[in-house]
Amino acid sequence: MSRKELEALRADIDEAIVQRHKSERQDALAAAQKAAAEYGFSLDELTSKKSGRGSAKVSSAQPKYMNPDNPAQTWTGKGRQPNWFKAAVEAGTDAEKMKI
Repeated sequence: MSRKELEALRADIDEAIVQRHKSERQDALAAAQKAAAEYGFSLDELTSKKSGRGSAKVSSAQPKYMNPDNPAQTWTGKGRQPNWFKAAVEAGTDAEKMKI
């Protein structure tokens, strides 16, 4: 395969990984909602950020970028850029391709 063909294949694989991650996330959310409903709760009730005194501050920003090499690593797009994001951009990966 030529370099262009390999790069196109990599782009297709990266997109497939992102789509699979989104699909698995939706499946997990549906399973969690079903499990909560079996006990008579909504998922929002169980994951409510309202808690007693001394609770840790939780970021309300949703992640906007995902590491294509490790989908568990995400970034909201705010604050300092994580090392994986900087490295990917320096390696030539378009930031738009890492958007969730």
